[in-house]
Amino acid sequence: MAEQVNGPMAEQVNGPMAEQVNGPMAEQVNGPMVEQVNGPMAEQINEPMAGQINGRAGQWTNGGADQWTNGWAGQWTNGWAGQWTNGWAALQCHCDRCTGNSSCTTDGVCFVAVRKSGRQMVIERSMCVPEYELIPRDRPFICAVSTRDETGIYPMCCNTDYCNKNPDPSVFPVLTVKAPSLGPVALAAVIAGPVCVLCLLLVVAFYVCHSHRMGLGAGGAGAHHHRVPNEEDPNMDHPFITGGATLKDLIYDMTTSGSGSGLPLLVQRTIARTIILQESIGKGRFGEVWRGKWRGEEVAVKIFSSREERSWFREAEIYQTVMLRHENILGFIAADNKDNGTWTQLWLVSDYHEHGSLFDYLNRYTVTVEGMIKLSLSTASGKPAIAHRDLKSKNILVKKNGTCCIADLGLAVRHDSATDTIDIAPNHRVGTKRYMAPEVLDDSINMKHFESFKRADIYAMGLVFWEIASRCSMGGIHEDYQLPYYDLVQSDPSVEEMRKVVCEQKLRPNIPNRWQSCEALRVMAKIMRECWYANGAARLTALRIKKTLSQLSQQEGIKM
Repeated sequence: MAEQVNGPMAEQVNGPMAEQVNGPMAEQVNGPMVEQVNGPMAEQINEPMAGQINGRAGQWTNGGADQWTNGWAGQWTNGWAGQWTNGWAALQCHCDRCTGNSSCTTDGVCFVAVRKSGRQMVIERSMCVPEYELIPRDRPFICAVSTRDETGIYPMCCNTDYCNKNPDPSVFPVLTVKAPSLGPVALAAVIAGPVCVLCLLLVVAFYVCHSHRMGLGAGGAGAHHHRVPNEEDPNMDHPFITGGATLKDLIYDMTTSGSGSGLPLLVQRTIARTIILQESIGKGRFGEVWRGKWRGEEVAVKIFSSREERSWFREAEIYQTVMLRHENILGFIAADNKDNGTWTQLWLVSDYHEHGSLFDYLNRYTVTVEGMIKLSLSTASGKPAIAHRDLKSKNILVKKNGTCCIADLGLAVRHDSATDTIDIAPNHRVGTKRYMAPEVLDDSINMKHFESFKRADIYAMGLVFWEIASRCSMGGIHEDYQLPYYDLVQSDPSVEEMRKVVCEQKLRPNIPNRWQSCEALRVMAKIMRECWYANGAARLTALRIKKTLSQLSQQEGIKM
């Protein structure tokens, strides 16, 4: 440092730079600059640098020590100090991409980038670097050598004229020690590790939540009972339901004092979430039916699969139609969606009828003339403002008193008489092929006319009457239970197969000759034939059927 101050520096001190040196510059040279050189700078050069030289491999100690000490240390000490002391003198540098004499002028430093090729140094780039690009000033990034650089190209900055034209190879460090790099396997492990930990935490959280839910539903449950979350607790106080209220009381209060559209949603949810499922009593394409209990009363719970959400929503909507509650339509209690811990269940709670469907009932029992008339008349007594669209013996339930009620309204069509419009379900399901009317099979039905749907229901009702009458026992004689067209089509017929039999061949279920010997069976046979006309407009209406069967019941002395 002394040489620079006494040598070239002296001219600048005595010349134009005198004011700067004697003024503010003097403070920089004598004050902070001295502290930097003698104090922290000395520690930087002598201590960490020594540790770096002595702590590395022998390569650094024997090979690189001289280079770092003599090359870089000398460069930074003699070069930069001189530059800052000399001020902003213009610097001439070699420039490989400049026009003219391949030189440039800068207020910063000369830059050269060389690549080692064997024992030779090949200049890749030489140019001027302006002062404003020297960041940070004490050791600019552009002049720094990266130990991670695998290209073998080394930069150097210097501050004497044309110092970058023929650089001295001895000032470049030997970069043989490379920082460890991550291979593909290590990189995959680094990425996969946190992901696996996160997945494990999610599994544990799910298991804890599931165990907690099961714990809530398992208290006091028998081995054959499946309890749902928030099951009935006798000590639980439900603000929407009074302590001694029964389902009959609740429904009666709501239908007489309210709009007739069913229980409020909060009451429905309270009921649905306090039901104890007892046993599975049936399965179908929509899902499963369970027998359950609510405050000691038996209820039926229809659990829809998640793909049948539209059917569940539509059926709940139809059941809650204003003034729909009718003794010959299945009594609706509640609808709710419940989370059982693994998926969402769609519940539809209704009255429970122990005899099950008409299909099951006729398979197990024969019926008397009185039983036949009661089953048939109650089936025909549905609401006129709804067309079912999937009427069959499996969708009709038998009550304890021997009458029927219609269930499964997921495909039903509503009619608004005020606007003469129909509300049809946006559902992917279709009716049962065996019970489809001719106009449905050949796709000639008028989908915009509500009467068309009602007439299709009448055709299906005639087939249900045939099933009932076939099981009527007269003098111990009766037919075995069979589905309509059992002798003409296979067990699961296609639409094309049914169309060929019903529309082209115009065949209908066979009516036995023995029916002619019984007045009741003869009347039933006449009703069936008039329900099966190919022309829907010629079929009987539901009202006409009800009147005919009512007259028959009076003749037979049957009390409904």
